[in-house]
Amino acid sequence: MTRLFNDPARFRDDMVDGFVAAYARYVSRVSGASGVLRASGPVPGKVSVIVGGGSGHYPAFCGLVGPGFADGAVIGDIFTSPSAEQAYLVGKALDGGAGVLFSYGNYNGDVMNFGLAESRLRGEGIDCRTVVVTDDVASADTVERRRGIAGDFCVFKAAGAAADRGEAIAEVERIARKANDRTRTLGAAFAGCTFPGKTEPLFTVDPAKMELGLGIHGEPGVATTERLTATELAELLVERLLVERPADADGRAGVILNGLGSTKYEELFVVWKAVSARLAAAGIEVVSPEVGELVTSLDMAGCSLTLHWLDDELAELWDAPADTPAFRRGDVSGMAPRPVAPSRETQAASGTATASAAAHAGAAPATAATPAAPAATAPAAAATVATAESRRLAATVRSCLAAMLATVTEHEGHLGDIDAVAGDGDHGRGMLRGLRAAHQAADATEGAGAGGTLRAAGDALADNGGGSSGVLWGAMLRAIGDAIGDTDLPDAATVVAALRKGADTIAELGGAKPGDKTLLDALIPFIDALHDDIAAGAKLAAAWRRAAEIALTAAEATSELRPNIGRARPLAEKSIGTPDPGAVSLALCASAVARVLADECGGER
Repeated sequence: MTRLFNDPARFRDDMVDGFVAAYARYVSRVSGASGVLRASGPVPGKVSVIVGGGSGHYPAFCGLVGPGFADGAVIGDIFTSPSAEQAYLVGKALDGGAGVLFSYGNYNGDVMNFGLAESRLRGEGIDCRTVVVTDDVASADTVERRRGIAGDFCVFKAAGAAADRGEAIAEVERIARKANDRTRTLGAAFAGCTFPGKTEPLFTVDPAKMELGLGIHGEPGVATTERLTATELAELLVERLLVERPADADGRAGVILNGLGSTKYEELFVVWKAVSARLAAAGIEVVSPEVGELVTSLDMAGCSLTLHWLDDELAELWDAPADTPAFRRGDVSGMAPRPVAPSRETQAASGTATASAAAHAGAAPATAATPAAPAATAPAAAATVATAESRRLAATVRSCLAAMLATVTEHEGHLGDIDAVAGDGDHGRGMLRGLRAAHQAADATEGAGAGGTLRAAGDALADNGGGSSGVLWGAMLRAIGDAIGDTDLPDAATVVAALRKGADTIAELGGAKPGDKTLLDALIPFIDALHDDIAAGAKLAAAWRRAAEIALTAAEATSELRPNIGRARPLAEKSIGTPDPGAVSLALCASAVARVLADECGGER
């Protein structure tokens, strides 16, 4: 278990502070963000490679920042995607004028949050691109739907080495995609991991068995098998990966035998003895193998095997020098990237990236203390003055957020438990963290209207909740706030329309639909029931109470569904019989709001 911590809710922040203090010669903290960048700052005219994801995986992701590897890392809470705001801030701080490449594992929360950050950076004229890692062969039949696990390391290494030798962003992106296409991983676990502050692991394994095809977020494997010897496990991992050998592979492979947190190096070497022998028997030339902990999962007991199929181009990048806090190879002293011209896309945008590069030229590199100047933006539109009626409604909004926070606090453990069945067990903690920030942000908007209060709460929830739930709830609250506005007092039909807009925003952003086993499976029945009762003449408080009851029933009914999207999808069979945690938390929050409306509105509205 994880034994050393202070406040579990601040574990990520304390870890990053300690990491930066230990490795100040390598990294500095990005001002205002949970992220780090090279101590030298962005290099003018060089592409910046930014990696990221949740914490709990050290040395991924912050431990791989340095010459020959990543330029920066965005760090979310444990097993939770960083928010779009955090990714944007790190991307902005690392703009050297030649473009920014994001790379991360294929998880819904990361895809949504980094995607929003990419759109925002592009809107400011920065040529931002993304390569998502999809190396986990156990998680899906199609490559596009696979998770990113230890193969992250190979893709990040190729992209970072290409950027450091001065390649243009289109070339860095091409190389990163090629590296991903030629990287495959399979892992096994013998025991689950435990969050700081918790006494029980996210999942347990029968001592006589093992979990095959695990993720790196505390998820159990996709199949349970009998415990194997080291040699038997090595042969199984190699055979499964050789099946996916690329047709044009010439027989060379960079290989990683990765420990997941509590598997001893000596044990890994025993496995490696058998892995290397089996690869040699298959005619594979192993190039610069790595045996050790490179992408972990807190204190999980297990290991994974990665084959990174090389050609001349990828072999040069795999063996290229690198010097980071957690990984060193060769001599980086002679590395001097040549500046590259901005891409046509960057030049054709607003010109801000070119201006940024010019601003950096001849100046000291930007660091956490002296960030690069932000691009010029258009003057902000005048703020809408809230009416007295809207300010009174804003007070009700704040009461609703307080009630939601209290409810999630009460049910945090249960939400985490049901999330751990087929996910990473962090849903309760993430919702609590996000709602706490949303409540504080709403309290700070005294004098604002209902719309402004909801927007402020949504932005705070998205930035602090992280993951898919944070970005989806944040977008929903902002959409509802836009629809409610700050002037007219909305009638019940307007409230229903605003909620519908919020649901549409979630569906569009997350790509989910009813039946996919997500929060929409509770939200849509709630909105439909609310609409029907309001149309029949019911008052809002009474209609909301009945709709919340329907939402609770609908949330429980998700236990019969198979997940078609999100982190639980690879474990669809294990998910059956357990309700979706996002649907349950949505229904609990709707019930909390019902109690507030009953107290504050009664039969008036």
